[in-house]
Amino acid sequence: MTDHLTLMRAGQPVRQLASFHTRSGRCPSLTIDAGSAPHLPAGILSPYSDGERGAIIDGFANHQRWENGAETTASPLLPVTIRGEVPGRAMGGGSDFDNCSSRTHVGSQNLSEAVARAVTPLITLLLSILFLILPAFTARAMDIQSVTSPKGITAWLVEDYSVPVVAIRFVFGGGSTQDPVGKEGLANLMTGLFDEGAGPLDSEDFQIKLDDAGAEMSFDESRDGIYGSMRMLAEQRDQAFDLLRLAVNEPRFDQLPIDRIRSQILFGIIAGENDPDTVAQNKWARALYGDHPYSRSDQGTRQSIATITPDDLKALHRAVFARGGLHVAVVGAIDAETLKKKLDMVFGDLPQTQALRPVADIDPKLAQHVEVDYDLPQTSLQLAYPGVKRKAADFFPAVLMNEILGGGTFTSRLFQEVREKRGLAYSVNSSLINQDHANALIVSTGTRSDRAAETLGIVRDVVKQLAEQGPTEAELAATKKYMIGAYAINNLDSSSAIASTLVELQLDDLGIDYMQRRAGYINAVTLDQVKAAAKKLLTTEPTIMVIGPKLAGAGKG
Repeated sequence: MTDHLTLMRAGQPVRQLASFHTRSGRCPSLTIDAGSAPHLPAGILSPYSDGERGAIIDGFANHQRWENGAETTASPLLPVTIRGEVPGRAMGGGSDFDNCSSRTHVGSQNLSEAVARAVTPLITLLLSILFLILPAFTARAMDIQSVTSPKGITAWLVEDYSVPVVAIRFVFGGGSTQDPVGKEGLANLMTGLFDEGAGPLDSEDFQIKLDDAGAEMSFDESRDGIYGSMRMLAEQRDQAFDLLRLAVNEPRFDQLPIDRIRSQILFGIIAGENDPDTVAQNKWARALYGDHPYSRSDQGTRQSIATITPDDLKALHRAVFARGGLHVAVVGAIDAETLKKKLDMVFGDLPQTQALRPVADIDPKLAQHVEVDYDLPQTSLQLAYPGVKRKAADFFPAVLMNEILGGGTFTSRLFQEVREKRGLAYSVNSSLINQDHANALIVSTGTRSDRAAETLGIVRDVVKQLAEQGPTEAELAATKKYMIGAYAINNLDSSSAIASTLVELQLDDLGIDYMQRRAGYINAVTLDQVKAAAKKLLTTEPTIMVIGPKLAGAGKG
């Protein structure tokens, strides 16, 4: 059953949120149907394009704490961005539902496959046309400026007056890895409270002001950062930026909102204890990362969130919210001089230096077999291989190799062998994962439990063949064209998506002209380099996780 939430103010419903991920730790029965859209809450801006409307999925109105299902709260790997490549998710294909996919499509598999086969030629034609047009259009149309305020706050700005909307996205380095031992879930709880009162405004007053300003504000945490964003009407930007200033500088962390949000998170934790995917992802994280902070659930535990106090929240806020760890991007109807003033107003009074706990780099522990034994009709499989650092010389060869392996929807080797030829799974994908302190390549799929061993064997055979022989020249050429052409669709289809992409490019210090240089990097990759990347990453014995009935002989392929 799809999750729904009505937010109440003074006994009256003020917003309806539908078809969204919650922090309950459960996956909705279907996240978003193809061809349908969630009902938009009041205050959502820019009805002018589907791209703008789609951007609100990153944070419904002013209640970002309700975002994210089990795949983000529990999994340390799947929903992590390859920065500047695909905003907000891992670079993967085949399945866009990650962990939720494995048990949501069983009944409609045959119909879905028939539809997919019927529409694939048309989709291919349309995408080919778009891929030819969009890169050139984007290069001409988007001028990225570096803007520095009098107090030294730097932001990347894309001025765009086609829609009277301004989107700002920012990040402070240091996310849930900064949760003290015994206080796990602290960053997650904190991000749910920035719209629950700030400065002189309590929760009720702040929400009323936010609605009056016609603005959408959200905060969320990752393993490595605290993200914030706001979208506002250009004509009401003064009121909106002032509310953002209060949230960033003077969050109240009042006890009543703390207790309310804590209870919501606790409900998710309790629900997750009975959810196979959540249990599995927690076990997976511990197996790969041991006692490293990446092994911990962002939600925390029943015990840890019960210990969090307002003083803990204030201490984390002071440690993380500082100019030295800040990256900002702004897109929309605002000029550079006006933006400079807003940057100083929102961020200029923060301390200069962060006070972060050091976090060690870690390589995921491979060559393990992890079983999560549940009597289920469908078995989920995950395999972890070594990854590649974002700035490594073989990064783009690895990206192209992954796309050929399992990243390309309808075209990847895994998709062809597992789904198209044998019908063993609705979805199968591989994803390169980049985090600040760890990297990995993850293969994921779900299949009937009585055919799980067969499916795992085929996955491993496909991986082995690519590792030993590499791709063909034709595969590499087609993948290069796709990756260059798809960039604008994946990253630049709305003001919020552009702002997110620009922030991620800043985090990896890729340069303001990266988008112009990116195609050159991809085209320069040789077949021998891709073969070397396949051999380097795919010949290691992976860690394998099986969620479902015990699978005899799953450790070896």
